[in-house]
Amino acid sequence: MQITTPGPTRATLAATALIDSDHPSVVDFAATHAQGADDRERAVSLYYAVRDRFRYDPYRIDLSLQGMRASQVIEQGYGWCVPKAALLAAAARAAGIPARVGYADVRNHLSTQRMRETMQTDVFIWHGYAELWLQGAWIKSTPAFNVELCQRFGLLPLEWDGRADSLYHPFDGEGRQHMEYVGERGAYDDMPLERIVSDFATTYPAWQGLTQAGVSFDADVQREAR
Repeated sequence: MQITTPGPTRATLAATALIDSDHPSVVDFAATHAQGADDRERAVSLYYAVRDRFRYDPYRIDLSLQGMRASQVIEQGYGWCVPKAALLAAAARAAGIPARVGYADVRNHLSTQRMRETMQTDVFIWHGYAELWLQGAWIKSTPAFNVELCQRFGLLPLEWDGRADSLYHPFDGEGRQHMEYVGERGAYDDMPLERIVSDFATTYPAWQGLTQAGVSFDADVQREAR
């Protein structure tokens, strides 16, 4: 499943169960937001729509097939990095732009206290981003953190011009460490859900307790950002 060829294949335009670019809500989303004179401009328009129209929420994670589908982000109005990246890839495919999903392990220096206590680590495995084929190259884009969250938490919003990779900033707006990439997991035609579920169960045995507790990520951010 991992891509080894340098350029796009038919698989990078195809719908899958998780990157469901043929779902009516994804098709409609792409038709509405893929605006621009060429693929690069249309991709950038999609990036900002995915980044800012759907709240980042790592407290509400559903690792089921249904819960991880790209279209589910549209239905719920929120998501975390993995399904939001899948949505960007799905919307790009729906707009005729080859896309795939990529993953890395990152050290997050500015997660909430509740997350650190629950996870017992500041390393986030299988952090998701998207790669879009633009002007003859795979360009990375990370639509996870919506702009309102960045403003509340003092983070620098990730901008993207479709020409250079958009990856997490190493520092926040005050120069404190934010994100550190500690390992690459590569790019894939489809989300490797079984591996993600297995690794989460091993690495974060208490994660489901956070999801089931009914606590609010936004509330924790507002409290800690004061």
